[in-house]
Amino acid sequence: MSIPTVDVSTLQSWLAEGRPLTLLDVRPAAERAEWSIPGSLHVDAYERLQVGDPTALADVPLPPGVPVVTICAAGRTSLIAAAQLRARGLPALSLTGGMRAWSLAWNTAEVALPGAVRVVQIRRTGKGCLSYLVGADGVAAAIDPSLDSQVYLDAARQRGWRIGAVLETHLHADHLSRARQLAEQAGAPLYLPVGHRLAAPFVPLRDGESLSVGPVRLTALHTPGHTPESTCYLLDGAALFTGDTLFLAAVGRPDLHADAAGARARAYALHSSLQRLRALPPATLVLPGHTGEPIAFDGEPVAATLATIGRAIPLLDADAEAFVTNILARIPPTPPNHTEIIALNEAGALPEDPTALEAGANRCAIA
Repeated sequence: MSIPTVDVSTLQSWLAEGRPLTLLDVRPAAERAEWSIPGSLHVDAYERLQVGDPTALADVPLPPGVPVVTICAAGRTSLIAAAQLRARGLPALSLTGGMRAWSLAWNTAEVALPGAVRVVQIRRTGKGCLSYLVGADGVAAAIDPSLDSQVYLDAARQRGWRIGAVLETHLHADHLSRARQLAEQAGAPLYLPVGHRLAAPFVPLRDGESLSVGPVRLTALHTPGHTPESTCYLLDGAALFTGDTLFLAAVGRPDLHADAAGARARAYALHSSLQRLRALPPATLVLPGHTGEPIAFDGEPVAATLATIGRAIPLLDADAEAFVTNILARIPPTPPNHTEIIALNEAGALPEDPTALEAGANRCAIA
């Protein structure tokens, strides 16, 4: 029996439309705990499905007549799950490619700011990667692009913008950068922080330097710690693109691609950088480069003011010694494939199929 399937782009459209669906995740609990699709129902049925247990999903309460999309890691076990549900008379489909393919799904949110400048947050819902288009008067800058270039080109065109600049906050370790490719396709200059290791031409941005793209003015604030070159971009004093330096309830990890001594030195640098950011006006809106939670198709931006973040992260009030001790004691597991991803990002290269390298949640934050 042929089991109907649904691809990522179609499911992404259905969720954006708010179509009635039941998403049934059948992966083991440990896999589910790390990343998932927002709003999905979980049943740890993987082992029972694998051995052909026909009752693996018998007790799952599902509303009649509502399409069910079954989800696993790579789209194979979910076919077994869909077959069992269809045998019960339920309209079930399997997600092609599973969560590995879902890592490239995305949605957007508009960020409300005063004045004419508009900010579009483009979110990889599964991985939690956040990138941005900042535009006005027909031109835009793209920050930390992590999806296919066409996503940004289309989003800009829909708003009457052309992309006039592409920027990165740092060398990423958990996803493949699309900055070089987007800059080439848009015919725009690529701006990177001084010290970035890209083995291709770019325009270096130094601490305190400003970049104007039409009426959009971005000022580089060098904030080493997560990486030596990490840099935040301040938009007209109103919003701050923090990359992986500062999140809404966490800070960047200082240990990637560093030995123990290097991680400690970076942790001290991170403390200084965070104190510099906290000296900005409390109403400054922080727009980070990642979030640790799956991103719903709700149109609500992942953002918070510096004042709100200060209350959410008590560690920001610690002195340097206490901060470093706490941070180094909380180092999470490294991102999957981070060594290979760093090497590709240094080369400015993309594999033909990035999903295998990028599958899994990001792990760049320490809460």
